[in-house]
Amino acid sequence: MKKIKIALALAAFTLSSASFAQHYSSEPPKVSPMPMKPEMTEIWEPEVAVVTPGKNLGDAPSDAIVLFDGSNFNQWESAKDPSIAVPWDIIDGDYMQVKPNSGNIQTKMKFGDCQLHIEFSAPDDAKGVSQGRGNSGIFFQNRYELQVLDSYHNRTYRNGQAGAIYKDHAPLVNPIKGPLEWNKYDIVYTAPRFKENGQIDYPARITVFMNGVLVQNNATINGLTLYIGLHNYPEAHGEDVISLQDHGNTTQFRNIWIRPL
Repeated sequence: MKKIKIALALAAFTLSSASFAQHYSSEPPKVSPMPMKPEMTEIWEPEVAVVTPGKNLGDAPSDAIVLFDGSNFNQWESAKDPSIAVPWDIIDGDYMQVKPNSGNIQTKMKFGDCQLHIEFSAPDDAKGVSQGRGNSGIFFQNRYELQVLDSYHNRTYRNGQAGAIYKDHAPLVNPIKGPLEWNKYDIVYTAPRFKENGQIDYPARITVFMNGVLVQNNATINGLTLYIGLHNYPEAHGEDVISLQDHGNTTQFRNIWIRPL
């Protein structure tokens, strides 16, 4: 009987101690987490803007700026002398063609981050080798070149062929078509950012699809395109024109549109 009384007393003491510890504990009582509901992770506002895609693959969507549709050079000017008419030719109301030795042309508008669609073709008569065949270029912010070249059965240095960030990054693969066919670039370009002191903070980046094939995958552009020497960012700048290069070949362009991002 005495043992039973002692056991009961110990049990009562243990319960009392536990109750005391719980009551006077410095830790906050545990709270059951609020049960999650599907609507707690749904974002409804603002509604995503509607953009109507082009009727055919490669056509400009409804929010794009059409830079060239074959009818005129209204969105372009001569890089040498903006006061004169664009010296390149428009052929059959369809495409523009470089007039060799007339100089580059550039957009009248300035751009930074953007999505660009542009189609190009080498001269119909495939003459020349390496960099001498169908050479041109697309310069973002008038500084950073995506190479245009007839790279169809035409060996050259790998960071200078079509799809290259010229003298910077070689394309991942070479999906170029023959000189009698049209090639398509679909490009997402992110402009560089600069610190208040003018030093580079975030370099430019670029993603490029050529004929539906990825050739540049969010590649870092290491700076101003230079023919000789390492690329670099010599000065801070903002939005600027997109220019097309006259490299002495009758390279052709058509269906150019852009979406500022």
